[in-house]
Amino acid sequence: MVDQDELIMTMLHYFITKKDYNPIILHGAKNEIWLENLEEEYRIVRIISNYIHNNDQLDFDLFKTKKIGKQIKGKTLTLNLNILNIYTNLGDNVDLEKVETNKMKCLNIKKIGDFKKYSDVLEIYPKLDKKPETLKGMDLFMKLTTEISEKTEKDAMDSEKIFSMKKPIITYSLIAINIIVFALMYILGNGSTDTLTLIKFGANNAEMVRLGEYYRLFTSTFLHIGLIHLVFNMYALYIIGPQIESFFGKTKYLLIYILGGIIGNLFANIFEVNTIGAGASGAIFALFGALLYFGYHYRVYLGSVIRTQIVPVILINLAVSFMSSGISAAAHIGGLIGGILVSMAVGVPKKSSKAERVNGTIVTILLIGFLVYMGIFR
Repeated sequence: MVDQDELIMTMLHYFITKKDYNPIILHGAKNEIWLENLEEEYRIVRIISNYIHNNDQLDFDLFKTKKIGKQIKGKTLTLNLNILNIYTNLGDNVDLEKVETNKMKCLNIKKIGDFKKYSDVLEIYPKLDKKPETLKGMDLFMKLTTEISEKTEKDAMDSEKIFSMKKPIITYSLIAINIIVFALMYILGNGSTDTLTLIKFGANNAEMVRLGEYYRLFTSTFLHIGLIHLVFNMYALYIIGPQIESFFGKTKYLLIYILGGIIGNLFANIFEVNTIGAGASGAIFALFGALLYFGYHYRVYLGSVIRTQIVPVILINLAVSFMSSGISAAAHIGGLIGGILVSMAVGVPKKSSKAERVNGTIVTILLIGFLVYMGIFR
């Protein structure tokens, strides 16, 4: 085992097992390894073993890297993509200080101790300049390979667990409740289009909520005005609900749905005062927001899906909300915002940090407090 192989394995071990970087498979990339972690300052770490003997070769290498970086930015919806290039086989004629690098940092590393020359990098990656073991040669190689494989296998199992579909019990229960309430409006009242029946069953209305009937912010999400309204919303819930329930888990999913619906109704009460509001669409838009937030955290896997499917669907539905009479655009926008913030508060599995969840909780509470003040007590 040559020294360069040992060096590369040591760096791979550090970035994969200590910093949660994942390999990127690039067709045609030879003698280089690309790693990504979109939560780190350097979102891409690139380890290059190819021999580069002058600055012209280096300039071409960086040009190629920028092109690939732009492709990754597009696929992962990332605005800033800082790249750390670690060269392990630079010729003596190469002067890194003369290279113009935007959003990229280049290191000349021929042994692990060379990282000591880059104190700014060690601040981000402490102990990167240390060997993980006193083992040498094949013993070190086997140990590092085993630990990398174990980490990769664990990550694959975690991803499979998150993306595997579970039985959507909560979604089916919500659909059943909406259908039962719709039927009861005909059995115990004068139908789903009758104003008095809607009021009796808990439809949303800004003036009534101001008078203390706060329950309407919740109950109205289970009411629908007409069969088409019910069928459209329940179909949307049937399509998107199982995904969010599977991704976030049942408890978090229910919180997103309920709180997102309430936030949507609070928005409606501020901007649409003299209306009778009913429908699950605010809560469903909260699920769209949750899907958007989840997809952003897993954009390595879902980047193209977000760009080509999720975002267009949201924009089309918002456009319909603004162009159609009788549809509460404010509730839809409020639900979308609420879904994103509540998702931030409950956290994305395996991705959200404690600080991120705390920030999400604080912002959600502040938003609800502001909406309550503007819509109820002002």
